[in-house]
Amino acid sequence: MAPSTTLPAEASLPRHVPLASATRGGIVEAVHYGSIAVVNRDGKLLRHCGDPHAIVFPRSSLKPFQAMPLVAHPDVHRFGFTPREIALICASHSGEPRHAEAVAAMLKKIDCEKRHLQCGVHPPLYFEAMEIKPHAEDVFTVLHHNCSGKHTGMLALSRLLNAPIDSYVELSHPVQQKIHDAVAYFAAIPKEQIVVGIDGCSVPNFAIPLTALARAYARLSSEQADERYGDAPRTIFAAMSAHPEMVSGLKRIDLALMHVGHGDWVAKSGAEAIHALAIRSQGVGIAIKIADGAARAVHVVIVEVLRQLGLINDISNSPLQTYARPKLTNWRGIETGEVLPVFQLK
Repeated sequence: MAPSTTLPAEASLPRHVPLASATRGGIVEAVHYGSIAVVNRDGKLLRHCGDPHAIVFPRSSLKPFQAMPLVAHPDVHRFGFTPREIALICASHSGEPRHAEAVAAMLKKIDCEKRHLQCGVHPPLYFEAMEIKPHAEDVFTVLHHNCSGKHTGMLALSRLLNAPIDSYVELSHPVQQKIHDAVAYFAAIPKEQIVVGIDGCSVPNFAIPLTALARAYARLSSEQADERYGDAPRTIFAAMSAHPEMVSGLKRIDLALMHVGHGDWVAKSGAEAIHALAIRSQGVGIAIKIADGAARAVHVVIVEVLRQLGLINDISNSPLQTYARPKLTNWRGIETGEVLPVFQLK
């Protein structure tokens, strides 16, 4: 599958603005540009910064909608997936033992093996999150890939559709077409206008405006059954918010966000510093993109957006405290500066 090379004219030069800065010696050394969109379920842009209509690849923040056709399928119950496993299908997990073991159990439920997963292999995200290094003798498999739960879900949908399992990553495959439909539906974008690229785990990813990503998350937060996908959005929201440890991992921001949200928030990060949140009580979705892909910036921006929206106040002694204004240190542990938010939502 070749990536699309045709981009809308407005996608070429996003009008990003400074969102965060990194300091050294009390002065600004680096500036991270980006954009923010806060949208309700009707698609109304409520608050924004920068270019809320910038075309972005949602990357892994797309995962709840990649899971949607499976969870909505009338025969999905035959696999007996638990809420914890549904959360893992929507995850960028850390490859902790609980994650790899759960993926293996799910593969068994759908009569597949790890050799059927086409996501590739990388060292578990656990090591980076915990700031430790793997041992030379450690062996990792596709089960440890952060997208192995998502790929297992795609294999499960292949089984339900009686579709080939050896080509499920191809755009033309029935699974990817079902996902393409779901993304277009929740983003409220005509399918033919969506630019397609190849994600890091080899499946298609679908570029949409930042506002459309925010709207999709706002719709994910609804407590009402969806006209097309029934209870699937509610099921996915409930699974992710109840089991954030399966969606993310130890010492990672999605876990921290959903703990602080106490069941009201679903948060999902993506590669290249994209992040999306669904806030059920407010009926809104939030989408953030940092232009240079810096995670240190997007973490700061997320916390500041929530503060400016009045969703958090005092975060001292909360899981989000470490992300609000992180200190920068050198290799000897000496503090050299910090990362600060520098924007005001309009």
